Amino acid sequence: MAFENYTIKDIAKALNLSTSTVSRALRDSYEISAETKKLVMDYAQKINYRANPIARSLKERKSNSIGIIVTEIANNFFSQVIDGIESVAYSRDYQVVISQTHESSEREKLNVEHLFSRSTDGLLMAMSSETADVTYLRNLMERGFPIVFFDRVPSGIASHQVIADNRQGGLEAVNYLVAQGNKKIAHLTGAHNLSITTERLEGFKNGLTANNLPYFPELVKYCEYGGLLQEEIENAVNELAQHNYDAIFISGDKLTTGYLQAAMGSSDIDTDKIAIAGFTNSKVFNIFSPSITAIRQPAFEMGKRAAELLIEQIESKYPIDEFQTVVLPTTLIGRP
Repeated sequence: MAFENYTIKDIAKALNLSTSTVSRALRDSYEISAETKKLVMDYAQKINYRANPIARSLKERKSNSIGIIVTEIANNFFSQVIDGIESVAYSRDYQVVISQTHESSEREKLNVEHLFSRSTDGLLMAMSSETADVTYLRNLMERGFPIVFFDRVPSGIASHQVIADNRQGGLEAVNYLVAQGNKKIAHLTGAHNLSITTERLEGFKNGLTANNLPYFPELVKYCEYGGLLQEEIENAVNELAQHNYDAIFISGDKLTTGYLQAAMGSSDIDTDKIAIAGFTNSKVFNIFSPSITAIRQPAFEMGKRAAELLIEQIESKYPIDEFQTVVLPTTLIGRP
């Protein structure tokens, strides 16, 4: 059965009111009396009236939609961030449009341009591993387009940013591994130019220094596609196997699960003798084999804070020129 598409004009005609009065009543304007508001709202409910978002966006030049750009929705961490974003967006009457880059800077740029051209009110972004030039993002923001970055954030752009305390997470991971009696710790990480790579490597180095352990560059392996390519992880794991390490700190969700898969398939690695600590937001990490110590990011909270900052910026009556960097703590969960 088709639903009739009632408009504000239909309500105004039925109640013998002007369209502007009905419109203000539906928006709960202080200019309209409580009696008239009740009359309009009761009739709107009776006929199952729904506002036309397209007409409203054309009139107000606002779509009430925000874009989300991540590398991969299937990633445990990003799916939890999106849940946090949606919890705020829907409560504020915003719809969300989600795009994936699969670590491609070209696809990232196309996604940004598409969402901008479709009058999306603003963007929430985690940078792709390939992205080096952020000039196009800076240009959009200088034109007044709101963008809030989370997790993987660019440098040299004045913007709101929401991140985890990656340095502390790396430090605590190394401290934990050393407390278990390990002395030669490797590090598997993502692309060189990502902010999370730099920060987690710094935490790793700080942990070694704090425990009077040497830093061996050959024990640090980069995966430029952050776990999307299993072959890349396997090559890194095979190279590390030549250095007799007794523990490893892994800096990403996909890298952690990819390492487990590669290590179990390698004849050069005795997984029972290597302690593992890794960033992962998997809800079933406690059944991984071999077992791992998890460094968990507050993904849902990160999504909430990022969405709140973006909507505040979208709805601000004045240009925002003071930006926040919100740093959320990580949580280390020991091996079961």
